[in-house]
Amino acid sequence: MTELTTRARVTLAAATTVLLAAVAIGYIHLAKDRADGPDTVPAAAVTLDPGPRLLVVTDRRAATVARGEPSGARQVSGVECVRVYAAAGTGVCIQPETAWSYQLVVLDRELRPTRSFAVPGLPNRARVSASGRMVAWTTFVGGDSYSSGGFSTRTGILDTRTGTLVSTLEEFAVTREGRGYRNVDVNFWGVTFTADDNAFYATMATGGKRYLVLGDFADRTVRTITDNVECPSLSPDGTRIAFKQAVGGDPQRGWRLSVLDLATMAVTNLAETTSVDDQAAWLDDRTVAYTLRGPDGTPSIWSVPADGTGQPTLLLNQAESPAALG
Repeated sequence: MTELTTRARVTLAAATTVLLAAVAIGYIHLAKDRADGPDTVPAAAVTLDPGPRLLVVTDRRAATVARGEPSGARQVSGVECVRVYAAAGTGVCIQPETAWSYQLVVLDRELRPTRSFAVPGLPNRARVSASGRMVAWTTFVGGDSYSSGGFSTRTGILDTRTGTLVSTLEEFAVTREGRGYRNVDVNFWGVTFTADDNAFYATMATGGKRYLVLGDFADRTVRTITDNVECPSLSPDGTRIAFKQAVGGDPQRGWRLSVLDLATMAVTNLAETTSVDDQAAWLDDRTVAYTLRGPDGTPSIWSVPADGTGQPTLLLNQAESPAALG
């Protein structure tokens, strides 16, 4: 019981504009100071090459750590990121552009930027397709929490091969429960790609409900699959989705980390009982990883079996935004 009670529940308090600005300014100066410190390695020394490692954010910088290594044994680059993800040698990093704004940066295998552009709001989610071709991101542009009815998001997708950029999924045609649907309150978040680099899953909220949707990037369409599924993450074998499920359908009560079987639509609650406000990342076909925060906001990365057995395991302290590199 001690382990469970020492792990954080999700912090949902709103921040004022003044506080956000102060944090951003202080963070930029802190990141610069730390980048000059002895624990920073050249960016080229941290790569996205496939292997039994995790890519994470630690001290607001991209870092890698070998699976099973102790918490301190990590390679920390000088690349500043608030959110990070990678697959097949392509990385995505959301980082401060100024004290008031953020940009999305596409990285190559040696963490060199290949493209960047401004994104509105506060960084929240980032994903790369298994092939490394497709990149997706979500930001908050109004409100600051999924538990708040007043939040607004922007979710976009970039095809790195063709350069095609969709800055918001709100441009897509929506089919809800078998019928065409339009509403100004539609929000999307938490994209996860299928193996074909065209279809994707995401969350759509409208009319007080949250749906799992299946999207078609080429056709610019989405359709609802089921409800009460948030921040989906498709398993490597493409058969299951890890997600956060609002307890009793009410985000104010927190979220239960769960797995949806796409063939049967059966839901399995995982052994993690702490509220998880994160888009889980599959480490392999049997295990998912996710971020929890302590009372002071300090993040840590945990893992749990995807079949509902076992118990949560601490993977890495003072780290967040995990992505398995191989």
